Amino acid sequence: MKHLTLILTLIIASPTIVWSQADVNNLNVFVDIAHGQRFWNDPANMVKSAGEDAARAQYLTNQLKATASSLSASVNYVKSEITPEVLANSNLLFIHSPSAQYSDNEVATIEQYVQQGGSLFLVLDVDYWSTLEQTNVNDIIKPFDIQFGEDSSDTLSGGYATPSVVVSEKMDVIYHGGRLLNGGTPFCFNQQSDEAFGTYKVTESGGKIIVMGDGMASLYMTEWKGVNYPSQQFMSEVIRWLLQ
Repeated sequence: MKHLTLILTLIIASPTIVWSQADVNNLNVFVDIAHGQRFWNDPANMVKSAGEDAARAQYLTNQLKATASSLSASVNYVKSEITPEVLANSNLLFIHSPSAQYSDNEVATIEQYVQQGGSLFLVLDVDYWSTLEQTNVNDIIKPFDIQFGEDSSDTLSGGYATPSVVVSEKMDVIYHGGRLLNGGTPFCFNQQSDEAFGTYKVTESGGKIIVMGDGMASLYMTEWKGVNYPSQQFMSEVIRWLLQ
């Protein structure tokens, strides 16, 4: 089981990236923080007294903005209900470890968004962080024949990504305990049993989806159990593909 204190220590100890916005932002990444997200938040809304939570939010924002900036994209936060108007200017909807329910209207909005060519990045880690009873993310991806399953029985650390349309070469991916996935085209696997914890799909209209059953790489963690991982490189390739 992952331990919050160790995760926060690793995240906060990592180097901070100073981000400066590109002169012209042609693309927009929208990060959902309105559904009980466990890790992501807008640091502008947090006070220093929030301690580790505020430091983590700033770190994650810096990392994602560094990735987005390299692609001439901006990062925005969704702080209320997800509606067609909210997603009108979005190229990528980023949902990471929610713990609340999405309304029927939100589920329908996200499906329509992807069916019309939008991109979705969705992460749900193990039950320790959020369960499938707490959040109905499977309703969001059901129309695309992808589903989250139960927690993996994998007990070892470490994963890898195979060359695909998403990543250009085989690379190590940080992983420790994840949620099983069904559907899509798997491209991330754990080292112990080769179970998939990352999968992707392209719709007939050109919409793109990446679903992850482990959140460590997308928390931009760079070390686990004494092993270093290229999380920024991995996330850069993932987001580049989703924004293409």
